[in-house]
Amino acid sequence: MLISQRFPYAEPGDHSPAPRTRSSAPGTAPGRTGGPRRLRLILVLGALSAFGPLSLDMYLPAFPSLAADLGVHDADVQLTLTACLLGLALGQLAVGPLSDSRGRRTPLLAGLACYAVASLACAFAPTAGTLTGLRFVQGMAGAAGIVISRAVVRDLYDGVEAARFFSLLMLVNGLAPILAPVLGSQLLRFADWRAVFAVLAVIGVLLLAAAALALPESLPAERRTAGGLGRSVRSFGGLLADRRFMGHALSAGAVFAAMFAYISGSSFVLQQVYGLSAQQFGLVFGGNALGLVLLGQLNARLLRSRSPEALLRVGLALSAAGGAGLLTAVTAGLGLWAVCASLALVVGAVGFVMPNATALALSGQAQAGTASALLGLLQFAFGALAAPLVGLGGSGSALPMASVIAAFAAAALLVHGCWLPRRSA
Repeated sequence: MLISQRFPYAEPGDHSPAPRTRSSAPGTAPGRTGGPRRLRLILVLGALSAFGPLSLDMYLPAFPSLAADLGVHDADVQLTLTACLLGLALGQLAVGPLSDSRGRRTPLLAGLACYAVASLACAFAPTAGTLTGLRFVQGMAGAAGIVISRAVVRDLYDGVEAARFFSLLMLVNGLAPILAPVLGSQLLRFADWRAVFAVLAVIGVLLLAAAALALPESLPAERRTAGGLGRSVRSFGGLLADRRFMGHALSAGAVFAAMFAYISGSSFVLQQVYGLSAQQFGLVFGGNALGLVLLGQLNARLLRSRSPEALLRVGLALSAAGGAGLLTAVTAGLGLWAVCASLALVVGAVGFVMPNATALALSGQAQAGTASALLGLLQFAFGALAAPLVGLGGSGSALPMASVIAAFAAAALLVHGCWLPRRSA
């Protein structure tokens, strides 16, 4: 369903834009995206939305060698990760409103170019402090791909078709958490940590070329906003007061936090507590990521007969059940298989939650870039909160990770039930 068609599951009072005809101006995306062009769009937008895991996960295997080479403590290396995460979060706040007023292509191409330059500069960083500053810039620039990819989908689609498209994007960006650490570890067999950032620079250049050639402007001039910073601030205030947007955004953010707690704590728990080898952990981690991708595609199929809201409820219930099962498995000492099964349920549920929550949050938002920015900021903020909570209990017990995952998964279900009225499928 194109955005010019009404959202069949719209909430009462939905303020979706009135039907309109696509602009046929040069450089503007036409009103239909099908066949090979749709496939190109999926590949390009999926790759752009994968900037987060690519930037955060690819150099994780290089932490020990990076610390040794620069002569710093592990905490100093962790700070480079925090700087990138902060840049990814704050960059969305800047790029989202800018793309609403200037169009999608110009901020995106500028961000991709800056990302490539910053990544290359990281490869030549002489000190940990310099690397930390460059990682912040790299995150700020990479945020353009994340926020604008969601905004482009909202420009072209709404409702059920938007949810299906976000599910299809998981075919691409769902593989990034699997491939990024693997690629980074393989690079370290032949080169040092600086090669990882050189590869990220090459990826930035390739995505810049792909976006320039295969991603037309999706926001015609007549639909752009004006008003500068003041208009953006008022828009953020309006979104924060929008119960429908915030209900979906907060529930998605809580599920994202549970996922981030799993990412930050599972390697310690599964290897140090349950005795898995690095290779066995990689298989478990990769299997869970594959499960997320597969459930995302199942979600796309089920959207043919079910509403995004109904499937979102299913995903939130699965996440809460997985979190409760994980906490039970850890406290009752049920063993490795019960823990792994619960984690698989928590991770797989993301394939139902994120596409539907994203589509529902952005539905009816005239300033898709600004809405996408706030949506992304909330997710990264929740994720940044979850990671240190997992670490508070140390690495010798699975209970901190299980408690954080269970709490955020339950909070997601509770927020959705309290903020949004229950609606039939």
